[in-house]
Amino acid sequence: MTTIAAPLAFSRADDAPRLEWRAGTRLLIQRGDTELIVRNLEPSATAETVRFGAPWPRRYGQCAVSPAGDLAVFAGLHALQALDPAGNVRWEVRHPCWAGCAGHDAFTEYANERDHRYVGSGSAGFSADGTLVWVHIRGPLACDQGRGADEWLVIAAEDGTVLARAATHTAAAGSDHIPHPDPDQMGLTIGEGQDGSALRWGRWNGHTLAIDSFGDHDRVLLAVSPIGNRLLTVTHDQDTLAIHRVTDGTVEAELSATALPRHPALETEQGDEAQAFFDYEGGFLDEDTVVVGTVESDEEFGTGRHWLIDAARMRLTDQLVYPFEVPSLPRVLGDGTWYTVSATETAVHLWTL
Repeated sequence: MTTIAAPLAFSRADDAPRLEWRAGTRLLIQRGDTELIVRNLEPSATAETVRFGAPWPRRYGQCAVSPAGDLAVFAGLHALQALDPAGNVRWEVRHPCWAGCAGHDAFTEYANERDHRYVGSGSAGFSADGTLVWVHIRGPLACDQGRGADEWLVIAAEDGTVLARAATHTAAAGSDHIPHPDPDQMGLTIGEGQDGSALRWGRWNGHTLAIDSFGDHDRVLLAVSPIGNRLLTVTHDQDTLAIHRVTDGTVEAELSATALPRHPALETEQGDEAQAFFDYEGGFLDEDTVVVGTVESDEEFGTGRHWLIDAARMRLTDQLVYPFEVPSLPRVLGDGTWYTVSATETAVHLWTL
């Protein structure tokens, strides 16, 4: 459909650009080491590119942007900070350090400490309407026979009021939020390293936060369907895709990676060790179609492949064929489009069937 230049030139200090489709608006987002850049891509948008000054370098946490692009939340090692485009700290919520230290008031106090550079981290995600911020943090107490002390918070985006909190019973190495069309629901994938991946589903009723566990520490949540009634997951070992009901997490249909054809460059005598597996990336192109990749398992043999999947029956439909080489994973927006990132991470390509 189009090619969009990245706001930041290629640099190892910057993340690759990404697109988000929220409430009918596409945002181009790129996290640099000192700033977060947000650009509204809709033709009707009149605002200029917004640059949020980052409170700490990107290696020390994740960030999230409101659907309107007017508020950024940085999830760090010791605190959450919400910044407006003018650089003002709208609010801050502090929490125990992911590195386990007694606490620091400012980044400069731990900038040179090695034990703060390679630790677990949480994440944040805005609700579909931008009124809530869902945040995964390190909690104050151990729980569940030592499984961990992580917590999930629901926060009012406007002023930082903590509306609810509950234990996730996990010990995170990292996490990622997947929003639901209903602002009062949110998905959370929590990576626990070699211990697997926990899928948590949160429901906020205006008073309490209820958390369901889907998949017994073996499912990575990839996406929510556009109308919000189904989830797409991949197993932690990447061998099976599944469609789940949002109501209770029940698996409706699955697709094994054994159904995928081997890479054309693969020598058949290499055996089962070269079987393709699914990437930790994919999503709903629409209610009936899923796009996923096998880029990680294909890279040894050549360009990675992308696939169309029948979402209702979880059947392989076809391989996507591009007019030029596409080296990156497919990232699906849920509005009938998906995007890929150029090899030098200096542009994103937006695609449709």
